[in-house]
Amino acid sequence: MKVVKAELEHVAVKPEQYPVNRLPELALAGRSNVGKSSFINKMLNRKGLARTSGQPGKTQTLNFYEINEMLYFVDVPGYGYAKVSKTERAAWGKMIETYLSEREELKAVLQLIDARHKPSEDDKLMYNWMKHFGIPVILVATKADKISKSKWQKHLSIISKELNRDDADPLLLFSSETGYGKEEAWKTIQSHLQLTKNK
Repeated sequence: MKVVKAELEHVAVKPEQYPVNRLPELALAGRSNVGKSSFINKMLNRKGLARTSGQPGKTQTLNFYEINEMLYFVDVPGYGYAKVSKTERAAWGKMIETYLSEREELKAVLQLIDARHKPSEDDKLMYNWMKHFGIPVILVATKADKISKSKWQKHLSIISKELNRDDADPLLLFSSETGYGKEEAWKTIQSHLQLTKNK
């Protein structure tokens, strides 16, 4: 997909702040520092659109990025980050849960997992929670450039096995450094949007 226009259009913490133009939405979920902002910037060809930070827990709102006036990427706060108060974590959890379980425009969740490591307990909980609610999931293994090519398949197999992945859920390898996997990610996203359109 050729991205000609991409902007951060809405920042929300509650449903009344969500966009009202009914465009399809794809949420990005993943633990803190997994590379969600870098993924957004690479996919949209915009260097600083989503702010990347070495400090985990930076995203604290639902950030709606409008793409070509056709769809939204929705960046949600990273999970599994301990350096915020329990009250704050609970508030984030509620905000994310409300959006993911109730938003009609949500077509799929891109769950980002660091390809270098086994999925964390939080990764597994998130995946199982989405499966429970019947939310389509596209799994994206990030930071592929940090692993030698010969070990890519091994790392993908570990992720697949640890999550007990449903065969219907695509598992893609991605590098925001090199752009590897970008085309495949767009193809997968577009096929998901077509599938939901035809339902």
